[in-house]
Amino acid sequence: MSPEQCHTDADTCAQQIAERIGPDLRVAAPLGLGKPHDLLNAIYRLTRADTSRSLALYTALSLTRPRPAPGLEARFVGPFVERHFGVDAVDPEYAIDQARNQLPSNVAVHEFYMQSGALLHSGSAQRNYISQNYTHVARDLAVQDINLLVQLVARRETPDGVRYSLSCNPDLTFDFIDRVVQAGKPRPLCVAVVHPDLPYITGHAEVKSDYFDVELRTEKAPPLFAVPRQPIDVTEYALGIHASALVRDGGCLQIGIGALSDALVYGLRWRQEDNTQWRRALVALDPRGGTHALAARLGGLAPLRAGLYGASEMVMDGFMHLQRAGILKRRAWDNMALERAAASGRISPETPGGHYLRGAFFLGSHELYRWIGELDAADPDALDMCRVSNVNQLYGDHQMLATLQRRGARFFNTCMMATLLGSAVSDGLEDGEVVSGVGGQYNFVAMAHELADGRSILLLRSTRQGRGGVETNIRWNYGHTTIPRHLRDLFVTEYGVADLRGKTDSECIEAMLSITDARFIDALCAEAKSHGKLAADFQVPERWRNNRPEQLREALAPWQSKGQLPAFPFGSDFTEVEQRLLPALNWLKQRGTSWRGKSDILKAMLAPGDAVSGEDEALARMDLTHPHGIRDRLLQRLLKAALRRTNAV
Repeated sequence: MSPEQCHTDADTCAQQIAERIGPDLRVAAPLGLGKPHDLLNAIYRLTRADTSRSLALYTALSLTRPRPAPGLEARFVGPFVERHFGVDAVDPEYAIDQARNQLPSNVAVHEFYMQSGALLHSGSAQRNYISQNYTHVARDLAVQDINLLVQLVARRETPDGVRYSLSCNPDLTFDFIDRVVQAGKPRPLCVAVVHPDLPYITGHAEVKSDYFDVELRTEKAPPLFAVPRQPIDVTEYALGIHASALVRDGGCLQIGIGALSDALVYGLRWRQEDNTQWRRALVALDPRGGTHALAARLGGLAPLRAGLYGASEMVMDGFMHLQRAGILKRRAWDNMALERAAASGRISPETPGGHYLRGAFFLGSHELYRWIGELDAADPDALDMCRVSNVNQLYGDHQMLATLQRRGARFFNTCMMATLLGSAVSDGLEDGEVVSGVGGQYNFVAMAHELADGRSILLLRSTRQGRGGVETNIRWNYGHTTIPRHLRDLFVTEYGVADLRGKTDSECIEAMLSITDARFIDALCAEAKSHGKLAADFQVPERWRNNRPEQLREALAPWQSKGQLPAFPFGSDFTEVEQRLLPALNWLKQRGTSWRGKSDILKAMLAPGDAVSGEDEALARMDLTHPHGIRDRLLQRLLKAALRRTNAV
């Protein structure tokens, strides 16, 4: 049976939905890519224009294009945004208004995960945030009297009629609808918004046409949101190399998104494709042998012959690169007998029906979306997009099978800060402000402790650039935690790995100090002693004094000089000129946050030095070849000074 209504215009569809449901809309929409912006915008505009109506939206990760600050940032980002996202791109209007604190009083947006840092200054977003584990969202949503669910889908004509695929977001929809039905509540009106470029995923992501009540299929759809690929620096490369030694061949892998995850993926690929050079780089970074010792016990140094099985809430570009490198290939079967046979080596890798990647949602580059579509066409069993309850937890009917499938699991997540006692700060600040959200991080950390050979590995840079200069990300204590210290496990910084599982508090402190930037070790050590958590006669080993950025640069210099640690190892969405501009713009941004940094900028402007190669092209890209007025001339001088200081071009 087909949907009872089919529409080709978002505004008409929104109007009929509002007439059918009534003035009070309580809407659920998927996180990230699966949000139908055109329809949500039409519903939002309808509500904003009529104060007798109300809209409560329950969702997460409302993706918007970057909105740069005036000046150099706008000159750089503006043309890039238009080129990368497309001139026809559509942002969720409620998200833009919310960021500006301009949501109307008859609209409330509740998110359980926010675009990182985007809504720190939005009062309504901070007040209406719902803190919950990813696996608890469907449960909590089922009691909110949702009367409308809207979702971006892929559509296919088959001999048996129309079929839909939830494609990028089967994560919460199935669990939520099941919860509603089990509770005996009315099923919400379900609207399928068809996008022609969304990959059609078969298997668990596929539904019959009667799963949805309404279909919206417009003549032209806005481009899919694609995440720009970010550069990787020396610090991140060092971290990724350490982390890649903790992965066991034949094991299971979960990773997130961002530069640290990209560095891990690159480290794994390097370990696989050029093992000798990867080992040499690890020796250069790990002269004390700490990471090597953990690799012997928990991970490995050899190429990944058996390969890895991916089970991650988010499918991102890294899994594509691992599959292409022949690493992501260990298959799993949703059959206990087959899985036991595979675990014992009694089954051929070519046995049909197995998948080597399981996820709950996907988000990444345009290349990723094409790869997913091609993969499903060529090997429909390879990727299983399914419920988040199947991916992010062991509990339920699938527990024994999932435990076996996730043997040798390594759950990699990132955090902003960590304490010496092993707590992790990943989603918020100590004043209560929410940076992002818990998402699935707690799920995976807890799961690692439940699996016999599973490990949770939290990645973080040891320092960050603050308003007063460089600050440590490893603290004695912090007023907010995402992961409590009783779930402490493995932490990785650019200076190595700290294994905290089963250790005493003093042992944990020593382990965390050993991967802390040397500039902050003495102060942290003194604070731990003042609280009686570290012996009064403890002495900082001299080898920890080498935990400095210049030591990292020196250690990895041989490979950087050979081009083996490129800024964009997986390709770039930036042009060559833009890639040369990035270091200069970052230099200005970092130094613009402190008086000392501003002094550095002023000195560079007063004595900029000689022009560098490619400077004219960089100025042309920023439309500053022939500046107009005092402001443009100042911007030109700023940019020249930064280019020459960083020698970026």
